[in-house]
Formats: sequence, C-alpha cells, structure tokens
Amino acid sequence: MTVIEPGLSVRDGFAEGPLADAVLSRTGRTAQLFDELYEQAPMLTDARLRDGVHRALRRLTQRQPPAFQVDSYTALIRRGVRIDWHVPDRLPCA
Repeated sequence: MTVIEPGLSVRDGFAEGPLADAVLSRTGRTAQLFDELYEQAPMLTDARLRDGVHRALRRLTQRQPPAFQVDSYTALIRRGVRIDWHVPDRLPCA
C-alpha cells in the first residue's frame, strides 16, 4: 500500500480511503443529477437546464465549471444525447 496523503492511499492499483470514497460518492450523485436532467429536459427552459448542468458539474468538481463545458453538456442534453457516467465500485489509479 502506498500512502499518497492522509485519507488517500493506493493498493493493487485502486485508490482507498475517505478521499477516494468522497470522489466516488460525488461521481455517483453527479450521474443521478444528469439522469434527472435528461428526463426533465423537455419541461425545462434553456436557462433552467443550463443551471442544472452547472450545479451537477460544480458538485463533481467542487469548482466553477468552465462555461464552454456547461454549454456543451446543455446542448447535448437538449438534443437528446444521453450523458452516461460510469461509476465504478473502486477508483482505479494509473
């Protein structure tokens, strides 16, 4: 096991610890938010859809997402392109 920092270590090519668990949790919640946005998109105004995409990406990154990324995801959802987020059971490390 290699300790990266307190709360994050790598064992057998996978991250472990509370920080890795937090990343997996945020990724799972983001996937749920995008699923909800996809289902609600026909009933949402462009501004509300964009706001939802912004909130989902902000939850994932915990930072202000780039406007071009928010606009791109919003356009994809509006066109009916499904954004599938694969949420693994364990966080692989390179």
